[in-house]
Amino acid sequence: MTVYPADDACPRCGQAASPVTLSSAGLLWTWTVQRFAPKSPPFVPPQDGFRPFALGYVELPEGVRVAAVLDIDDLDSIRIGMPLRIEPTTGVPHAMAIEGA
Repeated sequence: MTVYPADDACPRCGQAASPVTLSSAGLLWTWTVQRFAPKSPPFVPPQDGFRPFALGYVELPEGVRVAAVLDIDDLDSIRIGMPLRIEPTTGVPHAMAIEGA
């Protein structure tokens, strides 16, 4: 089993796990729009106020689905199956559309 984010132990059986390198690009599996500000903390509202944002699962070629904030300005342009590149962060990963794909 492969899981994201990496962990020292299998989440199902607890046995030791080994790190593997996953692809940084995949396809949007599903998504939704967060239209209200999440609870603070942990959410820190931006200085210019809350704006709706998209969240989705990006399916990598290895079969792993990664939850990510979708950094896409035009929420109406988001489509299941669109190619995305994942950027790891200290919190929730972010995914951006792959230009020209």
